[in-house]
Amino acid sequence: MQKPHLNFWQIWSLSFGFFGVQFGWALQSANMSAIYEFLGATPDRIPLLWLAGSVTGLVVQPLVGHLSDQTWGRFGRRRPFLLLGSVLSAIALVLMPHAGTLWMAAALLWLLDASINVSMHPLRALVADQLPPAQHARGFAMQSLFIGFGAMIASALPWVFSNWFGVGHGAGGDSAIPATVRYSFYLGAVAFVGAVAWTAVTTREEPPPDLESFRRAKTARRGALREILRALLEMPRTMRQLAWVQVCTWLGLFCLFLYFPVAVARDVFGATDETSPLYREGIEWAGLCFSMYSVVTCVVSFLLLALAHRFRRKTIHTVCLCCGACGLISVAFIHSKWPLLFSMAAFGIAWASILSMPYAMLAGALPPGRTGIYLGVFNLFIVLPQIAASLGFGWLMKYALGNSRISAVVAGGVLLLVAAVLTLRVEEAQPSSGRVG
Repeated sequence: MQKPHLNFWQIWSLSFGFFGVQFGWALQSANMSAIYEFLGATPDRIPLLWLAGSVTGLVVQPLVGHLSDQTWGRFGRRRPFLLLGSVLSAIALVLMPHAGTLWMAAALLWLLDASINVSMHPLRALVADQLPPAQHARGFAMQSLFIGFGAMIASALPWVFSNWFGVGHGAGGDSAIPATVRYSFYLGAVAFVGAVAWTAVTTREEPPPDLESFRRAKTARRGALREILRALLEMPRTMRQLAWVQVCTWLGLFCLFLYFPVAVARDVFGATDETSPLYREGIEWAGLCFSMYSVVTCVVSFLLLALAHRFRRKTIHTVCLCCGACGLISVAFIHSKWPLLFSMAAFGIAWASILSMPYAMLAGALPPGRTGIYLGVFNLFIVLPQIAASLGFGWLMKYALGNSRISAVVAGGVLLLVAAVLTLRVEEAQPSSGRVG
């Protein structure tokens, strides 16, 4: 059955849930390493403390994809997962600033990562469900826009609370975590639920064309684990090639998200004591830098909508990854806070493409009726490199990089360059409109 083309506002509502989802990811990315250091973690222990979230994603992503593919009821196929994930994420966000120990914070990160994934992957699947192939690039670029907009606000919240509303740098209530971070997580919980609920309420999911056949096929299918293994073995060629791109990309991003905020505080601001006001100012500035790359992501997302109709998607992605690599590598040569904004602006170009182009390249190569499980399996190539880095990067930090946070960020830039080279060998499926993808 031919899917109807959706207008701008329908695609807008379909994608708006990612505005809320990104509050969860951005608050986590900008603050979790600092939270761990507030609670006494050393740099070589931080990767292992992030392991809980990565392992959770390894299980949850393909499982939720499979279950949502097989679900149909009065609330639709994807919507029950959207709402459940948003509520659980909000609970984790509210509790996180009250963590009193490292392991309590790691456990809450586990809950937060799992809950975000319960919402996020059905949101991505909605684009492939609702849009015809010719609109896939537009749909994923719109998601990228909202991801950038959400991250822009969420990342800057601690700085905004401190500089606009005069919230002090003191500990937030019953833990060592600053009050600016606590209020940011509370506001993030509200935004997460509100944005996801908007998409769930305004998006109408059509039932399968033959509901009885759908139910018979569901009954006849094997268990979730076998379906996931089958999907891994039967991955389309385009997906296999993109998998290596994702592995290198997310190894690089792992280095950025774990070490950039603390690198700014210690190596640029010169703070050596994580309890000092200068250290906390550095963490807040790093959040503002994350906000800067998110602003650029919003702008570039609009450009990607147009560029995707004129150039091959792999060409766009290659150029964008190179921009991001230059941004991260340049951090090694920066010794004051203002130039960091330009470095993160360059990374924002890459981030806009990372959030949209791989999925746009992939969507046209997926078999009908199995979009959810394949998107879940595809995201294993985001999670697996993070698990590998969580287990091994602490050793590299301690013995190879001398616990230099700046060196870790530069390593992330090098990995983005490798991902750019690998993108050139991807064989794209052509959209049905006949334009070059």
